[in-house]
Amino acid sequence: MGSLQLEDFAAGWIGGAASVIVGHPLDTVKTRLQAGVGYGNTLSCIRMVYRRESVFGFFKGMSFPLASIAVYNSVVFGVFSNTQRFLSQHRCREPEASPPRTLSDLLLASMVAGVVSVGLGGPVDLIKIRLQMQTQPFRDANLGLKSKAMAPVEQPAYQGPVHCITTIVRNEGLAGLYRGASAMLLRDVPGYCLYFIPYVFLSEWITPEACTGPSPCAVWLAGGMAGAISWGTATPMDVVKSRLQADGVYLNKYKGVLDCISQSYQKEGLKICLLCIFKLGSYSTQCFTALFSHSVVWDHFPMS
Repeated sequence: MGSLQLEDFAAGWIGGAASVIVGHPLDTVKTRLQAGVGYGNTLSCIRMVYRRESVFGFFKGMSFPLASIAVYNSVVFGVFSNTQRFLSQHRCREPEASPPRTLSDLLLASMVAGVVSVGLGGPVDLIKIRLQMQTQPFRDANLGLKSKAMAPVEQPAYQGPVHCITTIVRNEGLAGLYRGASAMLLRDVPGYCLYFIPYVFLSEWITPEACTGPSPCAVWLAGGMAGAISWGTATPMDVVKSRLQADGVYLNKYKGVLDCISQSYQKEGLKICLLCIFKLGSYSTQCFTALFSHSVVWDHFPMS
């Protein structure tokens, strides 16, 4: 299949780290709005988090994603790029050439990247959300549900990422680390198809024919637009995923994906779309940052 292109992995690693640092405060607010209780709107959530937990509350649970999402992002970018390259070369039977990319190649490579992202990212997302949600306000009306015998809500359930992992494995087994994986699969497979494919075509469309490759500005713009397109459809399932993963910190509320969708719609109706809009803005910001970092590494620090 030709040589493995390591710059895809390196650029993805740095882009992933940059996106975590820039996007984590927005992601914390998004998670609290999606899975928490007692927040009226976005501004109310921001004020409440700041008042109760100071500015550090917005970065709660960032250490684990910062250490792991960089690797996760690296693998996703690397898997997509190398799978797409392998498919194109195999189709044209020219291992050393750079054959044109087809929609089918991009589609299959995106699907593979989506499946890989669930295997690597499921536990990462779970730990991050559990750490973000453990200090949320707890509504008395929920006490009729099956709750766990643990410390009062004012006391954090987890002391950090390692303690969170060991607690989940001890109480729920290894399968507990993949809570919400089915919703994540339904989010990531179509989500990455609607991310990578528009990104590739938009970056090529923005780049003048005289240029050998897209500029950092073109990559930055195409990445943000692709992120908006992707999350316009993927975010509803991301809300379901977040609620399933947050479920279990203090109580077990949902029986599965369909039950979560049903309960969310019955209680909130179309208001849940507002959470999708906020996530759309949050993820587009991360896409701008990640793709810009990716392009800088790709253009200025070649490794092949």
